[in-house]
Amino acid sequence: MTRRCSGESGVAAVLVLALAGVLTLVGAGSASLAAVAVARQRAAAVADLSALAAAERALQGPAVACARAGRVAQLAGARLRSCTLTGDVADVVAEVRPPGRLGQLGVASARARAGPGA
Repeated sequence: MTRRCSGESGVAAVLVLALAGVLTLVGAGSASLAAVAVARQRAAAVADLSALAAAERALQGPAVACARAGRVAQLAGARLRSCTLTGDVADVVAEVRPPGRLGQLGVASARARAGPGA
């Protein structure tokens, strides 16, 4: 003889599905934040390397120095947004697009300076 409460039939399944949905949303949000943080760190690293490369070529002029910085950024999978040379100090801004659909929302950028007076 089994007895059922007619008002609570299947409530546990609905609660488990709701909890699974909430956990999925939290996980997706956390993964998105992590991808943005990684893109920001990559942009900072690329900016540092590009600024160092430009400062190394500073004596050859701004065109050569900034071309070198752009090449370094390109090899690292980023884009050089700006490059200025003031004396022998290079100031660059690099951009990295986050992967997937996050890349459609914008880019992560970072600025770096390098040179003897930086």
